[in-house]
Amino acid sequence: MRWENLTVESGEPAGHGRAADAALFGADAVATRTFDTPEFRGMTFHEVRARSVLNRVPGASRMPFEWTVNPYRGCSHACVYCFARRTHAYLDLDTGVGFDTQIVVKVNAPEVLRRQLASRRWQGEHVAMGTNVDCYQRAEGRYRLMPGIISALTDHANPFSILTKGTLILRDLDLLTRAARVTDIGISVSVGFLDTGLWRTVEPGTPAPERRLEVVRTLGEHGIGCGVLMAPVIPFLSDDPARLRDTVRAIAAAGATSVTPLVLHLRPGAREWFTAWLGQHHPHLVRRYERLYAEGAYAPRWYQRRITRQVHELAREYGIGPARAGAARRIRPTEPAPSPTAAEPTQLSLI
Repeated sequence: MRWENLTVESGEPAGHGRAADAALFGADAVATRTFDTPEFRGMTFHEVRARSVLNRVPGASRMPFEWTVNPYRGCSHACVYCFARRTHAYLDLDTGVGFDTQIVVKVNAPEVLRRQLASRRWQGEHVAMGTNVDCYQRAEGRYRLMPGIISALTDHANPFSILTKGTLILRDLDLLTRAARVTDIGISVSVGFLDTGLWRTVEPGTPAPERRLEVVRTLGEHGIGCGVLMAPVIPFLSDDPARLRDTVRAIAAAGATSVTPLVLHLRPGAREWFTAWLGQHHPHLVRRYERLYAEGAYAPRWYQRRITRQVHELAREYGIGPARAGAARRIRPTEPAPSPTAAEPTQLSLI
């Protein structure tokens, strides 16, 4: 594997200072493990000691934040549409089954983050988590990296946000409550649809949608407002008006502070894997997808606007509204939020 191709200045947040030749982690710092337990059977964990865990988001990105922390690479959620699949190719790992079962674990992430937050170079910017792969995926139950990460951010009163499909976040409820007393935090849960049959095949490693909505409800009961990223809305499978209504109604009933719809997009790496899944489970839709995504990774703007309008109308009907730009992540927008019909398409990894 090409561990050495990820470079950063040792001891500094990525993007600070000049480019360096030192790898984020070297081959001599990698330990490969397997665990013979039902929840981890067939999975391999590559434990690495990272030199940096703060990652600067590329300037061309549409994301409303500049810094992320990703304690894992690869994701046992196994969502067939996940755009982060392509990142496994950088390590010469398979973007299909390999992405689902070969998990890179930055075992020293909490202590490295604490050191980087203490650096004079660090200005206390917002840190987003769960935007590449889920930080509360199954591996977190064993490695327990998030408590240390949340504690480091809290001790430095550093604002942060978490996006997850995992119910394991409730394990850290006390830590999140403590963090909310000293800094801005934002929690979002991803629930794109309620259909059980669709969930079992397209997101096979995730908790059921109803369990994720219980997370939203529980966080709200403890004073932590939680938005829902209604993502992805999957064309021809979860986008008919009745299904959209059922999903928004359930999101509202769970007490979500906002709902933000995002239509499926298919970047290289994810596109091939999703197309193979589509051909196996819904072969009659393959040609329709070829036409809908003929221009690239994103569905046509008219389609995205239609879904956004429908969801926003339903949200108003059920007493919740769309999130303002950055609101679900508690980020202060630097410019007025675009109207729903003019919004640029984006999708986070769920992930």
